[in-house]
Amino acid sequence: MYIEQLYTNCLAEAAYYIESDGEAAVIDPIRETEPYLALAQKRGATIKYIFETHFHADFVSGHIDLSKKTGAKIIYGPLAETNYKVHNATDGEIFSLGKIKIKALHTPGHTPESTCFLLLDETGKDYALFTGDTLFVGDVGRPDLLDGKISREELAGMLYDSLNKKIKPLADDVIVYPAHGPGSACGKNIGKETFSTIGEQKKFNYALKAASRDQFIKEVIEGILPPPLYFFEDARINKVGYDSIDEVVKRNNRALSVDDFAQAVNQGALILDTRKADDFEKGFITGSINIGLNGQFAVWVGTLIDINQPVVLVTDEGSEHESILRMARVGYEKVAGYLKGGISSWKKELDKIHSIQPGQMKNEMQRGVTVVDVRKLSEWNIGHIKNAVLLPLANMPGSLSSLDPSKPYLVHCGGGYRSMSAISLMKKNGFTNLTNISGGFGAMQSAGLEIEREAEAVV
Repeated sequence: MYIEQLYTNCLAEAAYYIESDGEAAVIDPIRETEPYLALAQKRGATIKYIFETHFHADFVSGHIDLSKKTGAKIIYGPLAETNYKVHNATDGEIFSLGKIKIKALHTPGHTPESTCFLLLDETGKDYALFTGDTLFVGDVGRPDLLDGKISREELAGMLYDSLNKKIKPLADDVIVYPAHGPGSACGKNIGKETFSTIGEQKKFNYALKAASRDQFIKEVIEGILPPPLYFFEDARINKVGYDSIDEVVKRNNRALSVDDFAQAVNQGALILDTRKADDFEKGFITGSINIGLNGQFAVWVGTLIDINQPVVLVTDEGSEHESILRMARVGYEKVAGYLKGGISSWKKELDKIHSIQPGQMKNEMQRGVTVVDVRKLSEWNIGHIKNAVLLPLANMPGSLSSLDPSKPYLVHCGGGYRSMSAISLMKKNGFTNLTNISGGFGAMQSAGLEIEREAEAVV
């Protein structure tokens, strides 16, 4: 028996490759199929099954393309209705894979069709549970992604039953392999580890320690932030199907001359600059939004940009394909092309962003300049600069009306990635006097700036 977790940091997503006696299964694959095909070829195995734990909302799954390329059967749990051929497993149905077995456990709650897959080893012993978004390390899946079709309270109640009737009765040594790790918006506060055990989760996961159904529902619902708008579109895509990822990348991977690039912008395309924040601030095309490939790029694209918005790209040379591929992972396919030659080919005047060190903030704050903190509320609650205002990046641009575009602002995040995205959005929305704080909150603490835990927040 062989199990490999294939973790994609950009999506905070874990797919799984399972193999026994030359037969393989893939659970929750991301959109490109190459990693799974290459692994099976390397190990001399044939992919027999593709298991989907639910209709993913935060990325487009690669199950359809992988099935077409391998002939593997797509397995969903009960209640999954699709526009393409799948096998809907019944609760408790067992699938043979070489010398091991995989058992479907219908666990509704995150979504109605959510299903965990229990791996039984060669001796028939429960070995590992692939939990999808039903159970994470330290958290559970959010119950509010059906857009009003079923109330979040009702789904949370289903989740309570699933956890208590299907998951908690498993042995403590059963390994828990979830679909997401820290940073995913599919949970409230997922732990830093990407796998655990049933026993560990019984001890430390708040959701598995709730004394009653009502307490569980209250705790699971409390503090849920609104999901990124692209979640609903990605869930729809995973239900109805999609174009081949190979076709999408080929269609979008077009080099544009400066004139063609400018024409696309004039026709309504948004400029997405995927370079690092340190490079972006030194010079960028006016109106660009910066979301760097060096962070959770796909998640922030899905959070900050409308999925139907046409886009043109500015990238480091050689990063064009990666930018297009990572956008396609979350269903963003309206890429008109990229600027040939990168930013150096743009001969017109470039815009710039001014950055200062944390030690220089005191003088600016004494002059009355407001500090805008674009981190998450949970980060803010741990500590923030005295008299700062909170405006999380995930809430932009819808919450910018709370600020005055004519006033100066000092903008920071945890380390500098999000603040550059925030400033680029603010500049695009008419803000003219913005300063980035190099190093973010970590550098501010090291510089000895006054930190507090309670202050008025703009959210």
